[in-house]
Amino acid sequence: MEREFKIKGLMMDPITNSPIVILQDVEKNTLLPIWVGIFEANAIALQIERIDTPRPMTHDLLKNILMQLNTSVEKIVVSDLKENTFYALIHLQMDGDQITIDSRPSDAIALALRTDAPIFVTEEVINSSRNITLEKENLDPEDVKKWLENLNPEDLGKYKM
Repeated sequence: MEREFKIKGLMMDPITNSPIVILQDVEKNTLLPIWVGIFEANAIALQIERIDTPRPMTHDLLKNILMQLNTSVEKIVVSDLKENTFYALIHLQMDGDQITIDSRPSDAIALALRTDAPIFVTEEVINSSRNITLEKENLDPEDVKKWLENLNPEDLGKYKM
């Protein structure tokens, strides 16, 4: 089972100084932070802010290649969490065939933003990660900010760079 998420924003971890992508489910009940590398965070931020670069960045290149091959990104799925590392799958449609590609979530998210593909997270990942359920907690935005600032990457999932 998968739940659809959107990007709520990007922030810096005040302890590790690493970027964190904050995903929020479409029903606005759950926040899921994922630590990412600085370059991946930059690629995501550029697309969120709709900033065009003079030359194609890596994820723009990938999008252009897929378009030239008449291939579409159907969805991306944050599919697993093993030993504090998130995993993702990119689901492609090419000539009537479904193709699934292993990916880091940050790269999959950056590509999803460029192709307007939906972002999903499996229930297994949601249940095994440190996330926050807004509905149950009845929190205000300041409480959410404090929760995010107190997260520890070792408790949640961090890319091994």
